[in-house]
Amino acid sequence: MTDYWNRRFAAEGMIWGSEPSPSAAAARALFGDAGVRSVLVPGAGYGRNTKALSSVFKTYGIELSPSALALAAEWDPDTVFIGGSALEPHLNEPVDAVYCYDVLHLFLAAERQALMDSCLRQLCPRGLLYFTCFSDEDPNAGQGRILEPGTYEYKTGKYAHFFSEADLREHFAETEILDTGSFRETLGGPGGGSHDYLLRYIVARKR
Repeated sequence: MTDYWNRRFAAEGMIWGSEPSPSAAAARALFGDAGVRSVLVPGAGYGRNTKALSSVFKTYGIELSPSALALAAEWDPDTVFIGGSALEPHLNEPVDAVYCYDVLHLFLAAERQALMDSCLRQLCPRGLLYFTCFSDEDPNAGQGRILEPGTYEYKTGKYAHFFSEADLREHFAETEILDTGSFRETLGGPGGGSHDYLLRYIVARKR
């Protein structure tokens, strides 16, 4: 997976353009109302979404791809980017909130649990989590070879987990779930064209 994303960022640059996800603005408002001061963004990519947060909060981005980190350093100099896996803790001090955009669905079950554990370990007591992920209502759900329940190789060499409402809640069973929902997001890129995705989001609080 690391090689795949590093090649894509190196070849395509800011793959999904410069505009942040609408979920980043929603998270920013939610975190601001809650008095959040610091935010962790696992799988931060080239900083498309961190930039929506770093103007308000002390923001840390974890990213494995060197190509993405090079782009991020120029695009969002206000965020502290750290090279490494989002499946492992990297911060010395806990943050007030975690915003994780479309990363959880990239892994098989054991690694999804590792990501959840890592985020919770780096989050202060009663801290907030805002996650987005692929919905099982997206057209790609159920396509291709099944790897695990809900997880499909929907394109050659590319797989994802597609979350139902119940499945997503189960992943956050150790937290206090505050809100869930679905939304459609249209992603463009430097080559023009666009693609619609059906996503789920969940807002939770660390117990």
